Amino acid sequence: MDGVWEAVFSPLWAQAAKQGEGGILQLLLGPGLPFLMIGILAYLMFFRPENRRRAEFAKMMEGLKKNDRVITAGGIYGTVVNVQQGTEDVTLRIDDNNNVRIRVLRSSITRIVTGDEGTEASKTGE
Repeated sequence: MDGVWEAVFSPLWAQAAKQGEGGILQLLLGPGLPFLMIGILAYLMFFRPENRRRAEFAKMMEGLKKNDRVITAGGIYGTVVNVQQGTEDVTLRIDDNNNVRIRVLRSSITRIVTGDEGTEASKTGE
């Protein structure tokens, strides 16, 4: 391992010695600065918003209550009939006329439907 370490860093030390004081810092930051900036931009553009979305989704799942209209990942519109804190499943009523109910995982619920979306789904036959 020491041989690899020396093979990688000895040319850098030699070049830094030619440049004088502060050369190694300048040598390492010079070509490394664009990569550092790309890493920071990737974090700000991809990872941070995704973490924020996950936190909002978790908050939505905690606030899920009876009679909320929801949409599942499969595109099923339903009304929450039974939800208990600490459990993974939720019971949805998907047909009011026949009282058809299904159990789904909390993670399959993609969003809570607002008033406008719910009335449009009812008009189209849901």
